[in-house]
Amino acid sequence: MSNVVSREDLWAMAHAERAALAEDLAALDDEQWVAPSLCGDWVVEEVVAHLTAAASIGRARWLISVVGARFDFDRHNDRRLAEHRGANPAETLERFRSIITSTTAASGHTAAWLGEVIVHAQDIRHPLGLSRTPSIEACLEVARFFAARDFTVPSRSLVEGLRLEATDSSFAVGAGPLIHGTTLALTMAMARRHTYCDDLAGPGLPTLRARCSPDAAERRGEDE
Repeated sequence: MSNVVSREDLWAMAHAERAALAEDLAALDDEQWVAPSLCGDWVVEEVVAHLTAAASIGRARWLISVVGARFDFDRHNDRRLAEHRGANPAETLERFRSIITSTTAASGHTAAWLGEVIVHAQDIRHPLGLSRTPSIEACLEVARFFAARDFTVPSRSLVEGLRLEATDSSFAVGAGPLIHGTTLALTMAMARRHTYCDDLAGPGLPTLRARCSPDAAERRGEDE
């Protein structure tokens, strides 16, 4: 794959990953909808509603919402989540299906919104033991974005001074003690999903594991 991927191609990947997640969600039972996710205190249904919210609000409405929440991003996210959560899981799923092909976003960082889908889909799948994974091509674009900058997560800071190499794609970045694993595992670790450190290896792993730990995040005052 070329190093330069168009915005249209990034959106097509996001749409494909949303559609795949919707297929997985359609098979969940009531207990699975209220199961814990990897995303903080949110249960599965709340993560789905958050994804719907993120694909339903443009820059202007996002700014109004953030200002209305007094720049408390937890409050902003909770309000928008509640707005897009249905009366039951079936309605929440239908609302999510309605945004599968949406290109609405709060910023023009399309790779970040592809990352939003990939990370939150795995937040749901991993604890439920669902086997589907995002495409390597989509993970590669998100890994590149995460390694290049801190955006919604401190991804670049987490891997500063480390060398990351994917075992299943061309992703390789940084200098320092090596960490290797699948593109997905590296991407999820950069999103501070510490569980995915178990799928990585290399001399740099203890450093990354310490940076990804919930205790470290709490000391920095960061959100999931």
